Amino acid sequence: MDTGFDLDARLVKDTASLGDWPLSRVLLMRNRLFPWLILVPRRAGAVEIHRLSPDDQGLLSREASAAARVLERLCQPDKINTGALGNVVSQLHIHVVARRRDDPAWPGPVWGCGLHTDYGLDELSALAHRLCNALHAEIPLIPEPS
Repeated sequence: MDTGFDLDARLVKDTASLGDWPLSRVLLMRNRLFPWLILVPRRAGAVEIHRLSPDDQGLLSREASAAARVLERLCQPDKINTGALGNVVSQLHIHVVARRRDDPAWPGPVWGCGLHTDYGLDELSALAHRLCNALHAEIPLIPEPS
């Protein structure tokens, strides 16, 4: 399915991988100020949602909705922001961000706001574990090949 798929180097640097859903690689943005998932369809050369097959468009929508439900349940945000910008990283990716009225960028966008605080290693590991369990309950994560 993902022959020729390579994750953009900037996404690799800025995120931690949580696993794969049927279409998308699920990533956690390494910014503790905003609970933030990124879904990257594992399709070589994918840049725009409307250029995906109709089946993949539907699957991406279901995966983005599942990611939003997970963040809503675990983070209890005031708002979920979902977007596909691609101005800096052209590889198709969907941001799903849990926003709170008391977050440092509210009410503005988190994209390009310049606010960033890394997770501590233990905090990142614990959060990744919680997220993986919740994501898997929504849509089973594909096991990594052994």
